[in-house]
Amino acid sequence: MATMNMIQALNSAMDVMLGRDPDVLIFGEDVGFFGGVFRATEGLQKKYGLERCFDTPIAEGGLIGVAVGMGAYGLRPVVEIQFADYIYPAYDQIVSEVARLRYRSAGQFCAPMTIRTPYGGGIFGGQTHSQSVEALFTHVAGLKVVVPSNPYDAKGLLISAIEDDDPVIFLEPKRIYNGPFDGHHDRPILPWSKHPASEAPEGYYTVPLGEARTMRAGSAVTVLAYGTMVHVALAAAEESGVDAEVIDLRTLWPVDIEAITASVRKTGRCVIVHEATRTSGFGAELSALVQERCFYHLEAPIERVAGWDTPYPHAFEWEYFPGPGRVAAALKRTAEA
Repeated sequence: MATMNMIQALNSAMDVMLGRDPDVLIFGEDVGFFGGVFRATEGLQKKYGLERCFDTPIAEGGLIGVAVGMGAYGLRPVVEIQFADYIYPAYDQIVSEVARLRYRSAGQFCAPMTIRTPYGGGIFGGQTHSQSVEALFTHVAGLKVVVPSNPYDAKGLLISAIEDDDPVIFLEPKRIYNGPFDGHHDRPILPWSKHPASEAPEGYYTVPLGEARTMRAGSAVTVLAYGTMVHVALAAAEESGVDAEVIDLRTLWPVDIEAITASVRKTGRCVIVHEATRTSGFGAELSALVQERCFYHLEAPIERVAGWDTPYPHAFEWEYFPGPGRVAAALKRTAEA
């Protein structure tokens, strides 16, 4: 076992798969010689050569188009979109080609490709480097959507994504790339070495797609979160004094509805936390799923704590970012209802 931050864990996952499977390729903007803007691919080109890890033009639609063809003919491309905010030029390719290749070919072809991209705020990236795009992809049939919250899961989930025969959108919360976060912007990022999920095997292992993880057991309220918001939810549970059960979804689609319903039926209450804008965010789908399956067990209305329905503001990032204060208030309201 080795202590890693999330960047190191992701790099290790790609290293393992490049060494294990000659059909795996890594490419994207600045991922080769430079090692990626966040250094997630550092050293891979030097180790595996220009044909296995290479730089591309700034043309996201082109990257995905090339990857579709590679996947259809048996390769396993891992494409990096430098920021999730830059994925929109590729959206047509992802929706119309990547997600539907297996369906439209009646199973003759598939798209075993992984699209990695840093997403979310918390680093003062402003409106064009802080967006949360997950709901755009959970809506599309044929895609799997993954969001890790810690190094152990990040490595295991990425290996599972690369090995999966269906396309996976792998969203990496850049606020916690280098360490976990207690939810308060005026406190430093904690080192991953103090986090229980910072240890990861150096070699091959997998974390199954579609399985949630209970990060904190509780009996009063169920909190559904993913990515950076898992750490915010844990901080809020401590701050509020509410005996909250925090569920890290890990995979948004297919979502682990069994784990969600088991927890909500136990607690009778549910708070959903995500950083994306509230309207039509993934929290709305989670709320509907819980309502449909747990109606007779609910003892209070389902609450959502989310980003505001505005562009991500640079100057007021921490007013937009759903911090532990907002989540703690929701926990108290729900527990006392």
